[in-house]
Amino acid sequence: MTKILVTNDDGVLAPGIFALAAAMRALGDVEVMAPSSNQSAGGHKKTLFQDIPVSKAELADGSPALAVSGSPADCIALAALGIMEWPVNIVVSGINRGANMGQDITYSGTVTAALEAAINGVPAVAVSLNQRDAENVSNYALAAQIAVSVVRRVLEKGLPPFTILNLNVPKGAVKGLRLTRQGLRIYRDELENAADIYRIVGPEPGGVIDEEGTDLWAVHNGYASLTPIHLDLTAHRFLADLAAWDITL
Repeated sequence: MTKILVTNDDGVLAPGIFALAAAMRALGDVEVMAPSSNQSAGGHKKTLFQDIPVSKAELADGSPALAVSGSPADCIALAALGIMEWPVNIVVSGINRGANMGQDITYSGTVTAALEAAINGVPAVAVSLNQRDAENVSNYALAAQIAVSVVRRVLEKGLPPFTILNLNVPKGAVKGLRLTRQGLRIYRDELENAADIYRIVGPEPGGVIDEEGTDLWAVHNGYASLTPIHLDLTAHRFLADLAAWDITL
């Protein structure tokens, strides 16, 4: 039986993870382990040398899950280190409430949970819906079915080492699927200050959406975006220029 681990960063009781787990049961045996509370924008945080409480939880249909008092990456690390049978065949992370495109991938717990799976030798797919106000399971139904199509193919074909797929689904009707590269977000953060208490707030980030071939362009134009991402962050094209600096000791 194919073993699928489902996680997220919105929390184990979020409607997106319930929709995803239910859809993934068409492909195999699903286990759910996710943060006990919202860990959005937590990045690739991994808890070391500290207690990480884990408790039993239930999804909306009564199916069992594990709630981890830690980050999405912690969920995968705990699984890989023996809290459940490992390796699984695939890790699927999401469905995130809101897109994860452009530089979002460096902040996203949804994406970095998938990257933690890749570090531990398991293929992974991150799934996000471009709808921040998606509060009901029904909002995620189409994204979950698109995720099934992508995950089914990954199970058949596999992925290169240290590589994941980042799937972003637009709100509403979907014209089709585009293979994309990472676009460029434009953040519009603002600072609030009250009695030396600070908050980072602001409207939804925008992006360079007119550059065809990017994740932002695809989702803005009604397509689901599928971007391969790998853990090699080397700026390869800059290496020759850097060598010409002739930095010596």
